[in-house]
Amino acid sequence: MSSWLDSTPSNLKARHQKAKIFSVLCTLLTWFSVVLLAVLIFHVSRQGVTWLDGKFLSSFPSRFPEKAGVKSALWGTVWLIGVTAVISIPFGVAAAIYLEEYAKKSRINTMIDINIANLAGVPSIVYGILGLALFVRWFGLGRSVVAGALTMTLLVLPVIIMASREAIRAVPSTLRQAAFALGASRWQTIRHHVLPASIPGILTGVILAMSRAIGETAPLIMIGALTYVAFTPDGPMDSFTTLPIQIFNWASRPQEDFHDLAAAGIIVLLSVLFVMNAGAIFIRHRSARGQRW
Repeated sequence: MSSWLDSTPSNLKARHQKAKIFSVLCTLLTWFSVVLLAVLIFHVSRQGVTWLDGKFLSSFPSRFPEKAGVKSALWGTVWLIGVTAVISIPFGVAAAIYLEEYAKKSRINTMIDINIANLAGVPSIVYGILGLALFVRWFGLGRSVVAGALTMTLLVLPVIIMASREAIRAVPSTLRQAAFALGASRWQTIRHHVLPASIPGILTGVILAMSRAIGETAPLIMIGALTYVAFTPDGPMDSFTTLPIQIFNWASRPQEDFHDLAAAGIIVLLSVLFVMNAGAIFIRHRSARGQRW
């Protein structure tokens, strides 16, 4: 007993030293990632900021760099993300509610849980192949915004479902029990108590999912999204292109001016992503504080 007590301070000191080393290592890796990201953003900004103007945002792609713009790609991205959000968010949240609040433990539900977790890690090109076979050819949707949005829905749906389930699961069970004790039905409990309490977590998952969708290129190339579009989509059944595809097209060309245009397109894409995420974070913040609109 005495030998164990004598060794305890030294073991405690060693554990504190290991914890301190681990904390310093994590801090260094974090700052390294931040510095690397800052260097990349600085390089892209220095290369492409001179091309950013109203003409660049209002012009269509062109073979001549001085006349090229991102109008069609910008509006195509807005259409794609908008339709994807309209389709994926209701389905993802509804699936999470069913799996957490209604589904009973069974082998089938266990299989569903495992498959959802596995689908979240499937490479995006696989979803592009599935979208090509299912939406473009079988349903005959062609190279339309709807076909791209449905393909992106397959891509982001597992992320939304998993994040929404975690947010719903984090709601205290006592909140449900109190609602049941007052005579509320299960749907009333979910609608008036569980969902309002879990909205911040659900929106976090939506932000991550939409951020992934807005930067994907491989699935859209697989379904035949155009690389050169001289028009903006007027509806969900029109052909389209997106900012990542346009950036990839410019970056693959040998002329240096097109590389600068690609950098300018990256700045526009980051700006769209920032505005979209800022809006979602603002809604999440207000929901977390319980403020009404």
